Amino acid sequence: MNPPSRLPRVLLWAGVVLLTPILLATLYIAVFGWNWLRSPLERLAIDKTGRVLALQGDLTVNIAWPTVRLHAAQVTFANPAWAREKNMLTAAGVAVSVDLPALLQRELVFPEVTLEKASVFLEQSADSRKSWLLDLHQQDEEARIPIGRMALAQGTLGYDDARQKTSIRAELSTPPQVATGSSAKDLRFSVVGHYKGLAIKAQGSGGPVLALRDTTQPYPVTLDASVGNTGVHLTGSITGLLTFTAVDMRMTLRGDSLEQLYPLLGIAFPATHSYVTQGHLLHAGNTWRYEQFTGRVGTSDIAGFVQVATGGKRPALSADLRSELLDLADLGPVIGARPGHTVAAAPLAQQRVLPDLPFNTGRWDSVDADVLLRAKKLRPGNALPIDKLESHLRLSDSVLTLDPLSFGLAGGQLSAKITLDGRRQPIQAHAQVRARKVLLAQLLPAFDLGKSSIGQINGEFDLTGSGNSVGRMLASASGKLGLVAAGGQISRLVMEKAGLHLWEILALNLTGDRLVKLRCAVADFDVKRGVMQAQALVFDTQVTTLTGTGRIDLAQETLDITLNPKTKNTSPVALRSPIYIRGSFAQPAISIDKGRVAARAIGAVVLGTLNPLLALIPLIDAGPGKDSDCAQLVRDARVWPRTRN
Repeated sequence: MNPPSRLPRVLLWAGVVLLTPILLATLYIAVFGWNWLRSPLERLAIDKTGRVLALQGDLTVNIAWPTVRLHAAQVTFANPAWAREKNMLTAAGVAVSVDLPALLQRELVFPEVTLEKASVFLEQSADSRKSWLLDLHQQDEEARIPIGRMALAQGTLGYDDARQKTSIRAELSTPPQVATGSSAKDLRFSVVGHYKGLAIKAQGSGGPVLALRDTTQPYPVTLDASVGNTGVHLTGSITGLLTFTAVDMRMTLRGDSLEQLYPLLGIAFPATHSYVTQGHLLHAGNTWRYEQFTGRVGTSDIAGFVQVATGGKRPALSADLRSELLDLADLGPVIGARPGHTVAAAPLAQQRVLPDLPFNTGRWDSVDADVLLRAKKLRPGNALPIDKLESHLRLSDSVLTLDPLSFGLAGGQLSAKITLDGRRQPIQAHAQVRARKVLLAQLLPAFDLGKSSIGQINGEFDLTGSGNSVGRMLASASGKLGLVAAGGQISRLVMEKAGLHLWEILALNLTGDRLVKLRCAVADFDVKRGVMQAQALVFDTQVTTLTGTGRIDLAQETLDITLNPKTKNTSPVALRSPIYIRGSFAQPAISIDKGRVAARAIGAVVLGTLNPLLALIPLIDAGPGKDSDCAQLVRDARVWPRTRN
């Protein structure tokens, strides 16, 4: 027989040498378990993070390629020394699956983490250190362990950020039926604390497993929350809980003012009255969209969509808003008007009418905006007879433009272009306004121009000013204002009353009113530093001409206008007096010169004692007034070039 070959013996011994450590390790683990691994893991944690990891319970390991699953009981992991809470994690048990292929490439990835009766506290310091970053200084954004899915049946989550005035505590629990295999929304949570200085309170429910990095599986959520005076109800799903890859939810939002959303969203919204909306909230890519929403702001209905796109220099907001019935009082805060439009604490004569609340331009650079607002009807009771509204607002690089700002006014149209430059302090403002075919009788119902009066007003003004409220802008404004009405007809009775023609008033009351020709009406003002000085103030009709002088002080909100009537026909009985329009914007007063009227009346009485026929002499208005040069007055009152459409 040939001697046995030496090669098989070598292979046999090599196999024994290689397998013996494995067999011994397997035997050791079988007898003593995996607890020997606790100390190496604790040393590794303190070497890499400078923080203590304590594994005080049993450790088990289950290897099932491509993952290895570790379960440890009674686990704590310390927070950095600067944190408020001692431990970042305290748990009765932690189960972690480790991605072995990633580990072989020196990358630690946890596809799944399960926490049992855990408390987790995260904190960000005033100097931007983050307790969940695992480098020695908690500043390396790469020093974190990627986690795919997390399950937490019961426990506490906390987050503190002193710089943002935020401290939140959440309690999580799972109803007992989860153990018997109940479905979907098993996890319940409640939240209390402060977010950016605002009190927060919330409760809701979600799926039993938090799919933190899963961008394919929507996570169901129901939430009722209040932050400050803002309340929100959400129901739907979020995909990718860390990145919000996609959001599809029904949302109800309510609050005292849209302005209060700024701390929550970091985007400037206008001040408004209280609001409530219901709609569909969607998110995909870099776009958030709140669509098909309906609701109210104050007493006005509102509907449409709002969209915010991120990723640029600043968020870009676009919106298309519609209202069937809009109350202009609800837009008052948008332009800085106080509720009620006047300062009610002051005596009536001192009340302010022009909006005086300052614009918050410090927030204008938080967003670029393109917003269209259309209202079919305006609620009755507004100071002006306005019946519809269309406004296109643009905000770009802190420059706000309204173009157009268009109203239906007294049967005609009022259109404006307004620019507010928030890059400069105070705000630099420019306003161009044009009125077309405004019906005189509807515009000035308090002056009782007669139901059958016919007349259309066209007007223009171009003003520049500076100030951080509408009131201050107008108080410093300079420019020109012109209003003209050429042609038309007006009540003769109204004009005879303006001249205090007693004979004609009596006759018309007996025979009935009739229309007379309105040749022209012109109001031409130069505006300098908030004072409107009348250059021409004429109301010329077939029977009477009213000419005026005076000024309007926009800073003090006062009127000082005098109208002098001149009849074109001799009136046998007239008291003849200037008409004064004076007082404040809040309480204008129309009066006559009582001294002149009394002097004429006394003169008539005295002369009447001598001869009854002589009593008429002081009361005769001989006329004749002259026709005004209406064509020239209209040309002079024009503000914009004729080439403008």
